[in-house]
Parts: sequence; C-alpha cells; structure tokens
Amino acid sequence: MTSVSITAPAKLNLFLHINNKRDDGYHELETLFTFLDFGDELTFTLTNEKTISLCDDNYGIPQHDNLIYKAALALQSYKKVPLGVNIKLIKKLPMGGGVGGGSSDAATTLLTLNTLWNCQLTIAELANIGVKLGADVPVFIHGKTAVAQGIGEKLTPIKLPKKWYCVVFPNVHISTAEIFTHPDLPRNTPKLSEGWKLAETQNDCEALVKKLNSEVEKTLLWLLKYGPSRMTGTGACCFVELDSQIAAQRVLNSLPSCWQGFVAPNSAISPAHTQLEARLK
Repeated sequence: MTSVSITAPAKLNLFLHINNKRDDGYHELETLFTFLDFGDELTFTLTNEKTISLCDDNYGIPQHDNLIYKAALALQSYKKVPLGVNIKLIKKLPMGGGVGGGSSDAATTLLTLNTLWNCQLTIAELANIGVKLGADVPVFIHGKTAVAQGIGEKLTPIKLPKKWYCVVFPNVHISTAEIFTHPDLPRNTPKLSEGWKLAETQNDCEALVKKLNSEVEKTLLWLLKYGPSRMTGTGACCFVELDSQIAAQRVLNSLPSCWQGFVAPNSAISPAHTQLEARLK
C-alpha cells in the first residue's frame, strides 16, 4: 500500500463542563466526545525520499505551522523513518469551528503514517506524540466515543444511540484561548455523579461565547425551531440532534445563506480507524 485516502472526522462535544482551574493554569473538565461520519479528506502517497510535502490548496497556514506537517515530522523523527510522503488535504471542516479539524487532521496523519511507514507504534505511543501537538489529538487517535475528564487525558468509552446531526457554522471564528482565559467563564460545575443523564448537562462556554458573539447566539436560537440546540467546544459551530437523515437534511435545506452547514450521523468508532482497518484487509 503506497497511497491511501482517509477521512479525518469531525467531532462534537455533546456537553462541556468546567470543574475548576488548577494552579498550573490548566482547567479540569468533563466532556463527551462523539465522532461524525464526515470530515476532511487526506491522501497520503509514499515517496523514497525523506521529504514531507503538503498540498492543502493554500488554506493560509504556512507548512511549518500546519498540524499535518508537524504530525508527520514528529513521527518521522521519533522512528527515524527513511521514507517521505506527499499529503494532499481536501478541507471540508470549517477552520476555528470547534469540530476538531486541525486535531483530527494531525491524528489521522499519525495513524495513517504509522501504517504506511510500518512504524508499529501502539495507540498509546501515538497518543503521547499527539498530545504534544494539541490537547484534542489523543481523542482522535483513540478513536472511540468517550467521556474525557481531567484536562482531557482520562478517556472512558461510552455507547450512544445512532443519531443524525445538523451542524451549522455561522462564519465567525472563536479563540479558544480567549474563552478559557476570560474572567466570566464558569469554572465550578460539579463533577458528574453516577447515573448522570445527557439532558442534565450543558456547555459551560456557551453563555460567554453568546455574550461575546451575537452570531453564535442567533445560530443557537435559529436551531431551536428543530430541537434543543448546543454549541460544540468553544464554538463557533452549533448543532441539533435528530432521529433521521431526512430530518437533518430538512434543517440544512432551510439554512440561511449567510451560514454554512453539513449533516452527518455519529459514529462510535472514528471513520479514520474503520477506513484504515478496511484498507489493511
């Protein structure tokens, strides 16, 4: 296998609780990650030279700052791989939308090149490389719907029923750093108790983001016509959960022209994992 195309899936935070801020500046949190069967498309082609080249249709990020390039370089250096790779990115996920595009791209790069370069690293070893690239990267490397706790490193897999989601990006970018350093961010939500229910959870960042950005508030209000709406991560993407593809598509078809969106079902296992496994058979 010298060339392969793999999906780097979107994620949603179905809730996000911030329990406290630690002395080292990190926040303790609890969140439920699920993957969607939709994402960026990455094509990897092996080369006999050691060069890593990235074609991303010029999304405005210098190659040395791109998480895809950083992930490939980190793995190549870690295992002293004598081969190189050409990587082509077809970007489908909004940048700065809170659906994990950059982290997912990095994780998918590590997972795929671990196979193509025959590095034979375990998931745990890949996650240790990935966490240096971004806090969410290990979630995509583990690739299972899970509750994350601590600073995001403690993952407990969880089963969810299949649902369809309409995800809306209101064409605004939210700075995660700005939200997590803002004095008005709630930081004292009690930790989950045994028998917790999704309906009793919330996104602790949502009220602050709405206050700082009216477009996010408009999006959440618009989605309320179709069901309980929530924001993922620190935004700006918002979503509504539905029972069928037809219902989700109906919401998307009504979307105001000033916003972008997509529909997709949740996936218990990351599509990156299932696609890689299928191509190895």
